[in-house]
Amino acid sequence: MREFPIPPPRDAKEAEFQDLWGPWALVTPRDVCEVLGDIDAPWWIAGGWAIDAWTGTRREHSDVDASMFRADLPALRSAARGRLHIWSAGPDGIRPVDDRFPALPDSADQVWLRANARSPWLIDLLLNPGQRGAWVNRRDRTMVAPLDEVTWIADDGIRYLNPEFVLIFKVKQARPKDRADLERTWPELSSAQRTVVRTYVSDHHPEHEWLALLK
Repeated sequence: MREFPIPPPRDAKEAEFQDLWGPWALVTPRDVCEVLGDIDAPWWIAGGWAIDAWTGTRREHSDVDASMFRADLPALRSAARGRLHIWSAGPDGIRPVDDRFPALPDSADQVWLRANARSPWLIDLLLNPGQRGAWVNRRDRTMVAPLDEVTWIADDGIRYLNPEFVLIFKVKQARPKDRADLERTWPELSSAQRTVVRTYVSDHHPEHEWLALLK
């Protein structure tokens, strides 16, 4: 596997993490596609990269938000065999996913991938609780939809989460980069997509500052 760039730690907390667990490489959605190879399961890109793809604009990124269905872990293990080490990650810590520990802890909602302990982490995959073909909003599990209705496939062949769903995840933290993503995306949304965002923010964050922008 080729080498990927490793950025310096952004702060003391990140440096402390790297001292204990190792650094993260700087990757792109195309790199994720390369690393996952011919996995027999759907996966998709969310976060700021999905906004880039939808709007045709670009900002700097420190990571890639990639997702797949938790139920497709066996397919990931098959695709990674002999190439990548898989670790589960969650509130209770991280541990390998291998023949000794083939199942994920109940608390783990992510898996991390790297070539080996001498190599940087490459991909952080968020595990969606839905089954193949049925996406579930992990923050509101009453929100369920076919994967093909909440994602789209770009000209580069990569599947991305629709921008309205990217934005409803960003509203919780509402960092400066999240607001910037909202501002560059809003003019590119259809009326139906805007309604999804307005309804979600009104129902889940009725006092949120973004409501004044969602017009």
